[in-house]
Amino acid sequence: MRAQSGDASLFLYSFNVFTARIWWFAITVLACIGSARAQSYKYFRLGNPDDIETKASFGIAMMGGGSDLDEAFRWLCKKGNGGDFLILRATGDDDYNSYINGLCHANSVATLILPNRAAAEDPAVAEIIRKAEVVFISGGDQANYIRGWKGTPVEKAINDDIAAGKPIGGTSAGLAVEGEFVYGALGDKPDDQNLASDDVLMNPYFERVTLVKDFLKIPPLENLITDSHFAKRDRLGRSLGFLARIMKDGWSASPREVAIDEKSAVLVEPDGNARVVGNGKGAYFLRPTRAPDVCEKGAPLTFLGINVYRVASGGHFDLNAWKGDGGTAYSLSVRAGKIESTQERAAIY
Repeated sequence: MRAQSGDASLFLYSFNVFTARIWWFAITVLACIGSARAQSYKYFRLGNPDDIETKASFGIAMMGGGSDLDEAFRWLCKKGNGGDFLILRATGDDDYNSYINGLCHANSVATLILPNRAAAEDPAVAEIIRKAEVVFISGGDQANYIRGWKGTPVEKAINDDIAAGKPIGGTSAGLAVEGEFVYGALGDKPDDQNLASDDVLMNPYFERVTLVKDFLKIPPLENLITDSHFAKRDRLGRSLGFLARIMKDGWSASPREVAIDEKSAVLVEPDGNARVVGNGKGAYFLRPTRAPDVCEKGAPLTFLGINVYRVASGGHFDLNAWKGDGGTAYSLSVRAGKIESTQERAAIY
């Protein structure tokens, strides 16, 4: 009987030890999961740690990439009326904080880094975005924004801010996602070069031509696609391919494009009137006049009668009326993948 009693005690002791270890393991796993979730985004803030609420005024700062433009950021800050300025990005660091803080009289300047979809699903992230008076989307890779943010609380919070009349800005990849139609770069591999105009002109359905729509809902940019680094990186050909695809795929019968060169920005007021600033080649406003003649997989593009209005720094353009002043009007056509221009010496830019 003593032996049986000892065996029972030993069994009970072993069972209790095993159970304790199971609980310890479970608690450790849950803590790790919670820690990983808490660390799925990064938030860096300068200025007042407490949010304030100011009466912001709507506007869109569309920046073409390259060197940042003080004038464009000051304009965007002024729209925020001294409130909280928030930079959104998927990669990188908080280097914008000190730059913008030095330009603006804002309650705070903060950077929110959302590297993946898990981060974008965190309720705390949407709350940070909603409390900001200004949202600015940094450059990088727009595929990260589409894959990681589309269909999440981040997308909704940004659109809620826009609907509330708060200003929004973006540069490079951040500009690329501002229009209703977006070149998503979803087919690009990490080591791929930028999508080249020749590839799109020779095959508008080239596998890397990934177009998406309905990410951000910015009323003056409806029925429109954007592009950055425009003349500097020779992106006209691919833009014409994007417009042809949008028409061919039935998304719009008359899409438009705002394409902005490096070191240039387009600052859009609530009524759609825009001013071009910077020392780059300015902005290009494209509008097709007819459907593409040939826009098929594996075939060179033929697309005639695209009207272009180029506006240099200091000029203006009305997005609603689709007309400008202080600029140059010309027409483009694509025949069998080759661009033709009505400008002197057949210049396409």
